[in-house]
Amino acid sequence: MRVAYAAVTLMAVIAYAYAAVLNFTHNKSVAQTAERLNVPVSWQVPLGSLLGAGSAGLLAGFAVPAVGTAAGCGLLLYFVCAAGFHIRARDTLFSAWVTWSAFFALASAALAVSLAYHGAA
Repeated sequence: MRVAYAAVTLMAVIAYAYAAVLNFTHNKSVAQTAERLNVPVSWQVPLGSLLGAGSAGLLAGFAVPAVGTAAGCGLLLYFVCAAGFHIRARDTLFSAWVTWSAFFALASAALAVSLAYHGAA
């Protein structure tokens, strides 16, 4: 179980840190998605900060499990809200939903293995 916890968590840490950097640098694909969803481009840095905090929280969860659990819950909430923005904008772009699904599944898996490894308490 320790190997699964470490592997999934580290994969999530890397993915969300990369996503945060893309937001911070105003990457073209992120800016185009924000424009398609009617999300102000000025939100890129705050949204990137949330992704970066989630990534750091998952990493800190190795030392303080409660922080990792909170980060996993926060990332799930982030992606539920992201789905809401896609739905509100009537986004039917298949690749956008595949990307969302991958990030949501990774957050779910990170939270699940954390709870399985450390316990819910």
